[in-house]
Amino acid sequence: MGFDSAPMLKHWYSPADLADLALPGLPAERSRIAHMARDQRWGEQHNAAGEPLSRPRAGRGGGSEYHASLLPPSAVLELVKRGLLEPSYVSVTEVTETPSPERGEGTWGWFEAQTAKVKAEAQRRLMIVQAVDAAKLAGLKANAAVARAAAQHGVSAATIWNWLKLLAGVAVADRLPALAPRRKGGGVRVEVDDELFTIFKSDFLRPSGPSYSECYRRTLKIAKVRGITLPPVKTLQRRLEAEVPAEVIKLKRDGMDAVIQMIPAQRRTRANLHALEAVNIDGHKWDVFVRFPAKDGQPERIARPISVVIQDLYSNKILAWRTGQTESAILTRLAFADLFKNWGIPKRCTLDNGRAFASKWITGGAKSRFRFKIREDENWGLLTSFGIQIHWAKPHHGQAKPIERAFRDLEEAIGRHPACAGAYTGNHIDAKPEDYGNRAIDLADFEALVAEQIADHNAREGRRTENAKGRSFDGIFFESVQANPIGKASPEQMRLALLTADNVRANRKTGEVSIYGNAFHHQALYQVAGEMVTVRFDPDDLQSSVHVYKSTGEYICEAEVQAAVGFYDVAGAKARAKMEGDLRKATREAARLQGLISAADLAAMQPASQPVPEPAQPAVIRPVRPRRNGGAAVAALPAPVNEQTPVIDRFTSAVERLTPQERPRFSILDGGLADPHTEPEQPARK
Repeated sequence: MGFDSAPMLKHWYSPADLADLALPGLPAERSRIAHMARDQRWGEQHNAAGEPLSRPRAGRGGGSEYHASLLPPSAVLELVKRGLLEPSYVSVTEVTETPSPERGEGTWGWFEAQTAKVKAEAQRRLMIVQAVDAAKLAGLKANAAVARAAAQHGVSAATIWNWLKLLAGVAVADRLPALAPRRKGGGVRVEVDDELFTIFKSDFLRPSGPSYSECYRRTLKIAKVRGITLPPVKTLQRRLEAEVPAEVIKLKRDGMDAVIQMIPAQRRTRANLHALEAVNIDGHKWDVFVRFPAKDGQPERIARPISVVIQDLYSNKILAWRTGQTESAILTRLAFADLFKNWGIPKRCTLDNGRAFASKWITGGAKSRFRFKIREDENWGLLTSFGIQIHWAKPHHGQAKPIERAFRDLEEAIGRHPACAGAYTGNHIDAKPEDYGNRAIDLADFEALVAEQIADHNAREGRRTENAKGRSFDGIFFESVQANPIGKASPEQMRLALLTADNVRANRKTGEVSIYGNAFHHQALYQVAGEMVTVRFDPDDLQSSVHVYKSTGEYICEAEVQAAVGFYDVAGAKARAKMEGDLRKATREAARLQGLISAADLAAMQPASQPVPEPAQPAVIRPVRPRRNGGAAVAALPAPVNEQTPVIDRFTSAVERLTPQERPRFSILDGGLADPHTEPEQPARK
């Protein structure tokens, strides 16, 4: 007897089982169902009781099985119709999802790391899903709403249904990253010989900076010799860029300075300063040929000039400048003298580490310099004498000096000015103008042009700096000067600013001091002859007088230059004779003023001499004993006579008091003493 067997209820299905059932809402191929399970994370889902909705498949081949509650509603309904699920299963409890690394914050973190193309596709999908929601709110059924959105946006209804499945259990705020495509490469990583990759990497990471293709060709030759297959150059390039940090690549190919450039520039505010509180100074070599006139025995010369420029840090106004052939401490000193005279004394100054600024004439006594040996006894320079706090700019670091920005504007305004036509050299060796070297502008005309353009630079409106805010550098400078106290330079300070100090040793006999071949003398220098003194002088006029100070800082005198005279110059000889006569007269007068006492008077003032007392007679006398080595030890025996007794009589009296055993060595023979080194005569043996 036959009978119809009822289908067995089944709650767990593998992708192969679902493909065999050909359920609606699911792909027909097993691989696509498995891909759908991975995309929708069926393996991570749990029911309301916290039980997992996936499990390992029993039997050969392994794999996973998924609970029927994970299937689309249409597939579940079909399983109920076929009797594989209970009819009540259609209203099964909703599935709850466990948090996963790609949900919530992790989802958005992953989404932000994606490319613009992935983000744009997620936006397009979200717009279509929102169109479906809007149609459903208008009263359409879900199928009709999906069909309408598919027709409007040119996508299939099945694709929209798949997107809606991705949004199951996802909050509205997290829909965008949930809809983003998650395409993953299915290729296997190509294996590269480690030694060959090291060769390729070492070749590429060199200061000469070879290209990837050149390094690949050289590595490929080695690989062929060794019989090893090398993947394409793009594969090696991607691996190198993935494994080697970008800063290491920059270090090995471009150096540490390039690595430092990867750090964003430091932004420093100057709003907390006021006018003339802080300045910065630097030198600039102009791209203009200038004719320097003959001076101090030097012939006329054509060269590019250098200006030492001082700029206020608060307002960016250029306050002082001097122009010369070279960047020197003299130009720097004169520029500071102009600053002190015209504006005042700043509190701080930022300097370059060039020799013109690190010179002891300018910064002597500063505790730190990048140049010159620092000595404890060195003279204080101009800035340290005025109490200006010194800040050294980092070497080879132009960003530390805001004045570099002003030089760029001034070079454009001065170098390319019509007055410099034919004298402009260009800003680079390969950027020379067509009229290069046609003429040279006179120094006086160039200095007038520099002054004119600096004045225009300071007065230009519309500055966009932090403090200017549309005004000119002049405007914000004078506004701040009126509101803040500025230190003014006194005449004594101006003298220090215009004079340069140096330590020399005064002549040991005359006290004369010599500076750069010129000798200076004054009578007051006799007191420091042979000592180290400080000489302050004007290097622009070495024929003028100098001011001499003690090494401890006390002012001595103003010494005049001693000019050389001709060999037969009568006037010079008379001047010399007059100097000697004056010196004799002054010296005698100075000696008279001392009120000295004559030698005769000194002798008369001496007290009368006292009689010499007689020496005391000792009570105990140490005997003198002979020695076998020929020497003699004689005690200091006092003579029983007075001091007027002759020496020989005193000695004889002492010998007479010796014992018979001690006396033979001191017997008096023929009116004299016996030789103490001769042995006494031995008695004859019996």
